[in-house]
Amino acid sequence: MMGSVFGSFLNVCIYRIPRNISIIFPSSFCPNCKKQIPFYYNIPIFGYLSLKGKCKYCKEKISPRYPIVEAISGIFAILCYYNWDSYIAIIHYLFLSSLIVISFIDIDFQIIPDIISIPAIVISIFLSVFVFDRSIFITLIATIIGGGIFLVIGKSYELIAKKEGLGGGDVKLMAFFGAYLGLKSIFFIIFVSSLVGTIYGLSLIILQGKKTSHAIPFGPFLSFGALLYLFFGEVLIKWYLTKI
Repeated sequence: MMGSVFGSFLNVCIYRIPRNISIIFPSSFCPNCKKQIPFYYNIPIFGYLSLKGKCKYCKEKISPRYPIVEAISGIFAILCYYNWDSYIAIIHYLFLSSLIVISFIDIDFQIIPDIISIPAIVISIFLSVFVFDRSIFITLIATIIGGGIFLVIGKSYELIAKKEGLGGGDVKLMAFFGAYLGLKSIFFIIFVSSLVGTIYGLSLIILQGKKTSHAIPFGPFLSFGALLYLFFGEVLIKWYLTKI
């Protein structure tokens, strides 16, 4: 339940951060009519169902994304609780929560705000060294390589295609993942995100007739790769190494 409650706060972040609105004030309001929402309609998932997906005042439809984010946040909280002990579970849950916010903002605006990624890199370096007991040297190398690979790929694409491919937000996001998850995670995340992103892009071309130049936010795919690594990365890497 607490995970879903925190998911309600994540919805606030997703809506307000890219619009430069304070995440603290004012209290929750309808994006359409701007009227404040009573606390009893803000109960995660059940509030949405009780309103039948519409604002009580203006009857405008409420995006189903709100209960979806709350449900995902609740599921992540449960998974962290059963997979890790005490404060490590909380730290990983906050990491996963940042992935939710980053992914949905990138889907809507095709940006990954610096106000999220830059502090995340700094905090991750601290956690890597003082909580996860990694070498500061290896942590910094992982951070630099994580962002550096995407910087090189992005600049190379710009030179060849004469247009931007990977944005600066993706570069900082990979630096964040390198710092938090470690050196081994980088190529795993790149492989998984590229594979899933390619499948998604081809699906859009085949099913919806989208052009190959159609912009696709890459943050959600990188986040999926990081999510997969956090839970299964070590196991999958060991399995792969036994097969080659």
